[in-house]
Amino acid sequence: MTEYTALITGGSKGIGADLGQRLLERGYRVISLARNVPDWTHANLEHVAVDLLDASAVAEAAADISARHEVTHLVHNAGLIWPNLIEDAKPEDIAGLAQLHLGSALTLVQACLPAMKARNFGRVMFNGSRAALGVPTRTAYSATKAGMVGMARTWALELAPHGITVNVVAPGPILTDNFWGIIPKGSERETELAKRIPVGRLGTVDDVTNAFLFFCDPANSFVTGQTLYVCGGASIGSVAL
Repeated sequence: MTEYTALITGGSKGIGADLGQRLLERGYRVISLARNVPDWTHANLEHVAVDLLDASAVAEAAADISARHEVTHLVHNAGLIWPNLIEDAKPEDIAGLAQLHLGSALTLVQACLPAMKARNFGRVMFNGSRAALGVPTRTAYSATKAGMVGMARTWALELAPHGITVNVVAPGPILTDNFWGIIPKGSERETELAKRIPVGRLGTVDDVTNAFLFFCDPANSFVTGQTLYVCGGASIGSVAL
């Protein structure tokens, strides 16, 4: 029987899939909560199909999962960008991404908390973004990613007495489908952006997963309420995407 169960939103591809696979290697049970079925399988992997933009569907999935599993690690990794200049941004963009980035996280953590508190152990993590510090065309995205930081710090204070840590990993430009949805893969723009990163390259999925693994580790119980920028130094200055 596995000791730890990780619930990962957006676990079917990219950072979520990589983290899920690496936790499985460490003996975890992993539940992927995503619209798409993972293109990989494992005896201890379960996929639950849900659209995180749908609050009712998230609540139903959360109730089902918490009834069948004692989740010890919640990783809210799923995200969308929806880029627009100010003139084209809409209030419904903010509302939609607030549900995805914040509301769904609240519903899921509420479902997982009874088991975590009973165990006096838990790890809650957000996949934030360097964009929380400001990036052109990211009105809804940066606002809701910044909201993750405030929510995580609040939860960290409330849950610390129960042995539950809450932290944010905030990636900079990472080579994923989300990135290539904005900047063409292999383009001159991609090359120029890499040159402007202080470390001289764009980030990889492994870079982000390594940070999540640190926060997942039961031994790291004295770190909570923190935001770790995995951005090659981009958060120190200004990088225009």
